[in-house]
Amino acid sequence: MKSFAILIYLHRIVNQIDRRTALLVNERGLTLGQFAVLEVLYHKGALSIGEIKDAVLSSDGTIPVVIGNLQKQGLIQKEVDSKDRRRSIVSLTEEGTHVIEEVYPKNEALIDEEFSCWDEADKRQLIKLLKKYTRT
Repeated sequence: MKSFAILIYLHRIVNQIDRRTALLVNERGLTLGQFAVLEVLYHKGALSIGEIKDAVLSSDGTIPVVIGNLQKQGLIQKEVDSKDRRRSIVSLTEEGTHVIEEVYPKNEALIDEEFSCWDEADKRQLIKLLKKYTRT
C-alpha cells in the first residue's frame, strides 16, 4: 500500500466525522470551530487565546473571531491575565458549560458509532500505530 493512500483514508475518516459533528453542533447554533473552543475549555479549564489556538490547531486569524462570537453568545468570558496584562484568559460561562455538557456526550457517541467497525483490539492496534508515527 502506498503511503499516500493512508493519508487519503485518514482524511476521509476525519472529514466524515467533522461533517457529522458540524450537523450536530449546528443544531445548537454553533460552528465546528466554536465547538472545538468550548470543548477544549471544558476539558482543560481557563486558557489564554494562544493556548486555545494551539489546542484546537487553528490559525491565528480564526481564533479571535470564534472567541468574539462565543463571547457575544454569552458562552465564554474573557478577562485580563493578572500575571501578564497583555494576555487574556478565556473561560466558560455557566451557559457555555451547560451547552458543552449537552453537546459533547452526543458527539462522543457519534464518534464511537463511526469507529464501531473496529473492535477494541483493532482500536488499540490503531492507536499503537498512530503513536508510533508521532514519535518520529
